[in-house]
Amino acid sequence: MDMNCTVMQHKLSIPNKHGEKLVGILHDTASPQLVLLCHGFRSSKNDEILVSIAAALEKEGISAFRLDFSGNGESEGTFQFGNYSKEVDDIRSVVEYFIGSNRPPIAIVGHSKGGDGVILYASKYHDIPVVINLSNPIDLKRGMEDRFGKDIFDKLRKDGCVDVESKTDDFVYRLTQESMTERLNTDMREACLSLDENCRVMTVHGTADEVIPVEDAYEFAKLIRNHQLIIIPGANHGFSSHQEEMVSAVIPFLKECMSHASTQVDHVEGAPNECSD
Repeated sequence: MDMNCTVMQHKLSIPNKHGEKLVGILHDTASPQLVLLCHGFRSSKNDEILVSIAAALEKEGISAFRLDFSGNGESEGTFQFGNYSKEVDDIRSVVEYFIGSNRPPIAIVGHSKGGDGVILYASKYHDIPVVINLSNPIDLKRGMEDRFGKDIFDKLRKDGCVDVESKTDDFVYRLTQESMTERLNTDMREACLSLDENCRVMTVHGTADEVIPVEDAYEFAKLIRNHQLIIIPGANHGFSSHQEEMVSAVIPFLKECMSHASTQVDHVEGAPNECSD
């Protein structure tokens, strides 16, 4: 642990493959070890979970990058429901940026929808040795009628889109048939089975999660070969009253994986990238 390291925080803009600027905060400890942190649905890089993990990594002398996905936070683009493939593209753009800066990420962490994004990324590119998913769903077909109404599929077939209003604020977004179809066709179970056997994965979930049932975490544990499961009693979806317990699960796992992860990154850098676009 490096308690005396100097930490510089920089706001970076990184172009994605769609010509949009992705904005994020780099917590730069001058360490070559870098962890990428990804937020969930309708959130941003300033989510309490990401800020807490970044602060804890700073204390360990490990750099972190908190990302705003396109259409979220300060990043360019239009907010969209679903959008998993584009968020995987965003992660790819960020990973390639840091590879170009000679500090390839050794781990990616995602909360909720972002947790699905990091698993989908790792299952496609196989160049990140450590993945942590927090409170994310495994069944993306579940709950759509409860969320948008029992007639949502008829409306989308008829009109092609519906405007969704938030129950808690003035936020409105357009739900398209295309974005709904993408979500329904995104198979998280297949992604889990497609992860590299050397990719180390941790799932952290709370028993009081009011958004995603904790049973999903147990299914991740069954499907992913190299997996560690942490269940936090009483924690809700955002770990609101359990930030310390969540961080205390994530940081030791990352530290334990560091030497192994560095070896894997060296191997990937020296080998042809068969999964690149």
